[in-house]
Amino acid sequence: MGLSVWQLAIIAVVVLVLFGRGRISEMMGDFGKGIKSFKQGMNEDDAPAKQLSHEAKPADEALKPDQVKQTTDTK
Repeated sequence: MGLSVWQLAIIAVVVLVLFGRGRISEMMGDFGKGIKSFKQGMNEDDAPAKQLSHEAKPADEALKPDQVKQTTDTK
């Protein structure tokens, strides 16, 4: 029950008539730019996470006891 070659050809002709050759190539170019910017964004998100792991201090060195602020209410 798949599409035959003739059915695919008719669909392709209808799409070309509706959108035109220039519009389809423009849409594909925009699609490619979107994928490229998505990949760049994914790579940029990984960089700060790696930097933070190198800057983190162990818990015993981070704060001294006199620097700790009490957050509980005493009633």
